[in-house]
Amino acid sequence: MARAGLTADRLAAAAAELADEVGFEKVSLSALARHFGVKDASLYSHVRNLQDLRTRVALLAGGEMIDRIAAAVAGRAGKDALAAFADAYREYALQHPGRYAATQIRIDQALVADSPAMRRTAEITYGMLRAYGLEEPDLTDAVRLLRSTFHGYCALESTGAFGAPRDVRESWERAVDALHVALANWPRSEHGGRSHPRRHADH
Repeated sequence: MARAGLTADRLAAAAAELADEVGFEKVSLSALARHFGVKDASLYSHVRNLQDLRTRVALLAGGEMIDRIAAAVAGRAGKDALAAFADAYREYALQHPGRYAATQIRIDQALVADSPAMRRTAEITYGMLRAYGLEEPDLTDAVRLLRSTFHGYCALESTGAFGAPRDVRESWERAVDALHVALANWPRSEHGGRSHPRRHADH
């Protein structure tokens, strides 16, 4: 019998909090059951298994993250939008390491398609990049460039891997400047991709 008060959403929220405290990989159904003072079996009335729980945390965190990004980029375009997007991304990743780790797992594409948060993430990200005059397949290439740069930087910063005396925030800002230059001067794709290479100034 399901324990009164427990729901899939409540379990996902508690798992997200636990992930920030101990690390996403250490989140388990047993740990969550202990948190609520119930037996492991009580959770299976609400989530199918650990993968289901982790997917729910990923979708929850993805929604939180894109809400921050959307608020940051509202009314901005070009370099201003890119910088606001990047800063909101970095802030969330550093403030919520467990939740952020959840956003990096691979999710079934059917669930992605059904998730308003994931659709909104794609709309905002691709919309920002279309302002640079990019079209497919260059759009996808540019998304991958941003994601790998942002993720790599945040992952290294969070572990204290940057040992040089240069301020990490200043290096981050320079990296975003460099990404803007790369997007503004994106090489023409052999498959059509981008046209009008200089139509997207900072305004």
